[in-house]
Amino acid sequence: MNIRDSFKKGYVEMLLLVLLENEDMYGYQISQTIIARGGGYIKIPEGSMYPTLYKLQDKNMISSYEKQVGKRLKRVYYHIEEEGLKYLQELKKEYYAVNDCICKILEYDAKEE
Repeated sequence: MNIRDSFKKGYVEMLLLVLLENEDMYGYQISQTIIARGGGYIKIPEGSMYPTLYKLQDKNMISSYEKQVGKRLKRVYYHIEEEGLKYLQELKKEYYAVNDCICKILEYDAKEE
């Protein structure tokens, strides 16, 4: 496991919810949007994404619905619920606090004391 993979576990929920905050999306669309917006640096494999989506659904953070695309294809779209929006705000707040603290530690210069 590399460093990027260990960080990934902590931010998958937040990334999924932040994308769903803007629009309802289906699984492949979510994964491709993350790759595109992250410049290819972050990729969430289906083995991580779908279990997380199902967990968020079980907690009533998101819901899903099927949509017919063409004659035979049905896509499952995910929609963020009010509870998910509240949870996302908590995740963002915690993320920014931790990120700020990490930056302070990384940029710490003992000579400044």
